[in-house]
Amino acid sequence: MYFKLADGETSGNVSYQFSEYYNLHNKYLKISTDGSNWTDWTEAISMSPNVKYYVKGEDDYVRNSNISSGFFTSDVSQNQLNIKCGGNIMSLVNMNENITTNYCFCTLFKNITNLLTPPKLPATTLANNCYVGMFYGCSSLTQAPALPATTLADYCYNSMFYGCSSLTQAPELPSTTLASYCYNAMFRYCSSLVQAHELPATTLAEGCYQYMFNGCSKLTQAPELPATTLVNFCYNYMFRGCSKLNYIKALFTTTPDSNYTSNWVSGVSSTGTFVKSSAATWNVTGIHGIPDGWTVTTA
Repeated sequence: MYFKLADGETSGNVSYQFSEYYNLHNKYLKISTDGSNWTDWTEAISMSPNVKYYVKGEDDYVRNSNISSGFFTSDVSQNQLNIKCGGNIMSLVNMNENITTNYCFCTLFKNITNLLTPPKLPATTLANNCYVGMFYGCSSLTQAPALPATTLADYCYNSMFYGCSSLTQAPELPSTTLASYCYNAMFRYCSSLVQAHELPATTLAEGCYQYMFNGCSKLTQAPELPATTLVNFCYNYMFRGCSKLNYIKALFTTTPDSNYTSNWVSGVSSTGTFVKSSAATWNVTGIHGIPDGWTVTTA
């Protein structure tokens, strides 16, 4: 992985800190300006314009540990120096192919409001809570990294892009097998989000989509929801506050109620189209079912 000053920035200091939960110290990360000559990252460095600063984990200790919390500190946060990231995030864990440690990158860039671009996140197998709050509050982030993982874990994407108010498009989420609370609040308060890709899973897990798009006030069309059977808390608050949302296609046949769809369409557009399964016998209207004033069709 690398980071650099964004265009127009002339100088700035940057340091990092590990999560103290594992009592890690700076000696476990290496830093380089050429990708060949590495030194311990033991203190804040002064960045120069147009220079990429490469970072990698030193050994298996890092591979099996936790790199979470507060990656950029010093001037980057305090003086709002714009930063770009790139390269492969897995260099921080010694290029492990998959994420094997719970909470691995949890809150790594949290509240770095001047982070413009993310690194690549290529892992296809995740661990519990691994990306929780990773970009929480990164209000200048305009693009999300690709998320190719097909084997999810409990809370893996929980609040990952919470408050990323400049993000306009959600990444594809290809997994068809979900885990408890895996997408909970993932795009909550992403107020510029206008497009969300399909959600192909047909078997849900507890709380899997809870709060997922809550507060996405520019989203007009919900991703299709093909699952036919609901589970506890799966859609609770999912589209609450999506004030421009005017189209939902949800094919569940389970009767919605506060266990499954609590407030899920509270605050959506006053008019719209709701497409439900032709096999559905329920007719619940209001904030827990079909929004009042919407046209209903079947599929």
